[in-house]
Amino acid sequence: MTTTSIKNETFGRDEINRTSTDLGNSDLRLKDIIKSLPKECFQQNKRKAWTRALASVFMVALSYFFLAIAPWYLLPLAWIFTGTALTGFFVIGHDCGHRSFAKRRWVNDLVGHLFMMPLIYPFHSWRIKHNYHHKHTNKLDEDNAWHPIRPEVFSLWDKTRQFAYEGFISNRLWWVGSVGHWAVVHFDWRNFKTKDQSSIKLSVAVVALFAAVVFPTLIATTGIWGFVKFWVIPWLGYHFWMSTFTIVHHTAADVPFKVADKWNEALAQLSGTIHCDYPAWVEFLCHDINVHVPHHISTAIPSYNLRLAYNSIKENWGDYLHDECQFSWSLMKEITDQCQLYTTDVGYKSFKEYYAEQ
Repeated sequence: MTTTSIKNETFGRDEINRTSTDLGNSDLRLKDIIKSLPKECFQQNKRKAWTRALASVFMVALSYFFLAIAPWYLLPLAWIFTGTALTGFFVIGHDCGHRSFAKRRWVNDLVGHLFMMPLIYPFHSWRIKHNYHHKHTNKLDEDNAWHPIRPEVFSLWDKTRQFAYEGFISNRLWWVGSVGHWAVVHFDWRNFKTKDQSSIKLSVAVVALFAAVVFPTLIATTGIWGFVKFWVIPWLGYHFWMSTFTIVHHTAADVPFKVADKWNEALAQLSGTIHCDYPAWVEFLCHDINVHVPHHISTAIPSYNLRLAYNSIKENWGDYLHDECQFSWSLMKEITDQCQLYTTDVGYKSFKEYYAEQ
């Protein structure tokens, strides 16, 4: 089954457009979906939260031990394992950012900073930008996560930028997308509201201090190769999953992005969010973050309750859900081949189609 099917049918572009229009005109309300969920979905459990946090610490420590003792021919496996375990750190910070890890805000802030610090991710700047994504999911020109580029925007770019973007998509380089997002969006506090700037400065200072202490120490004790081996490559492994999860969560040829006056909050979260199954070891290390539909219904649902919530959503709102998919190279090829540019009220088109129209 692929992401270009809904309810086991392969749609042509006309059918996709009709479906998108129908969804855009729905009067479905997000609060109706939230009310249908079992109350247990929203209950925070200290034991489960801290067990997952400690499990991530243990798995990251184990992965670095494996990385330290692995012979050269096992290093790729060690890097994959370490990068995935570090993604679990991000998911703990993700719960903290949504205040679903603990009831006390200071606990969420402290744990969030500690777990995102090794990733050099400023906690508060990520938290604020990510919450904006939840408020404008799949809203054209507003969603600040992985969003489509419109042909009229692409045409205004200079040739260098067009070439870079086209090569980025066509050459399957989606997996470095979050690196650029991390670098451009999260460190300049001037891009945030005045009331948030002190928090942003604090988070930037935390990761800067971590880097200032850990990076020179790592280089002094293990050399440049040690820095690359123990931090750079695992960090890129984390960004592989960060980029992959982000693009798959809301991108398929039949998932519409709507302009503001045609956008429906409930449908954007319910029908515009895709459930993708990953290998069990990835799901375990990343704390079920890819059971993503309930997270977009309510960010108050802790990660350990996502599966419970998703079962309820499938039972009560299954007709609205996009077909589930399974992570594979063919899935990523399909997404990057089809979802290249986006025409308002029409849908995705490929670069080949775009140039044919010029």
